[in-house]
Parts: sequence; C-alpha cells; structure tokens
Amino acid sequence: MISLSLIGSIIGINVVYVSIFSLRLILMIKGRRGIASLLAMLEVFVYLLGLNLVLQNLDNPFNMAAYCLGFGLGVYAGSRIEEYLALGYIVVQVIVNSVETNLAMNLREKGYGVTAWEADGKDGKRLVLQVLVKRKNERRLMETLAKMSPQAFIISHEPKSFKGGFWVRLTEGRKL
Repeated sequence: MISLSLIGSIIGINVVYVSIFSLRLILMIKGRRGIASLLAMLEVFVYLLGLNLVLQNLDNPFNMAAYCLGFGLGVYAGSRIEEYLALGYIVVQVIVNSVETNLAMNLREKGYGVTAWEADGKDGKRLVLQVLVKRKNERRLMETLAKMSPQAFIISHEPKSFKGGFWVRLTEGRKL
C-alpha cells in the first residue's frame, strides 16, 4: 500500500538533509570549519531520520524512489541556497582593447578596488584590470562592465585566499 504522507516525509527529509550536506561541504571548502561542524551534526540527525523511514518500509519501491527524488531535489535546493548566500569573493579580470579608457577610474568611483596595467595583446596594447569583489556583488559588477565596456573580455574565478592590499583592511578578521 502506498502512503502519500510517508512518501512526502521521505522526500522532505531528504531535501533538507542534502541541502544541509551541500552547504556544509561548501563551508568546509571555504574554511568555515566551525559552522560546518555544527551543520554536520544537524545533517546526520536528519539523515538518520530519513534513512530510518526508508529502511522500515523497504517493502515498497515507491519509498526508495521517494528517497532518490528527495536526494536530487536536495542537491538542487542546496546549490540554490549557496548561490543566494554567495559566500566569499571572486576575482574578475577585465581586458579592454584601449589603454585610453577611464574604466578603472569609473569602477573605483563605484567603490570597487581595481588594479590596472597595460599588456600586449595579439592586435596591440590592451588594458587589463583586476577587480576583487564579494560574490554577492558579482552580478552588479558584470552589469556595470556590460554598460561601460560591452566589448571587454572578462574572466572570473574564486581565490582561495589573499593577503595584503585594499581588501584585507576592509575584511580583516573575516575568512574567505
């Protein structure tokens, strides 16, 4: 017999479990061990609840399917939560065709820390800018760059750590 409340419980518990698992893993990677350890305790508790429900009801394949569905939905939900939290920083490298541009100055006026230098490209001189920005502000920076320099070549990546400079004074005491 199929119990919709049991299936719903299994799905719900697994969504919560895998979402917590995803966040814990991301926090561990970012060096936030304390909060990751607390989440690990909650994660294991929720995991045991869900596993107990499934193991007590192995006679119904719908329960196992619900467990799998909840797992998949949990991965999706966890990634969306992390995207919303946008923990950490990114480095955005911007390469523009003209060294005569005021792009670096304009970005600094908007509050971004910018380091700029001249480089040699395939077709001549280029201006290279490096901008360190909180991940939650990445979209706003990209929109600004699209308006100010729509032809720019842009690369972004997440630094593991940084030391010294403009941002360290602003973020002192915080972990990436």
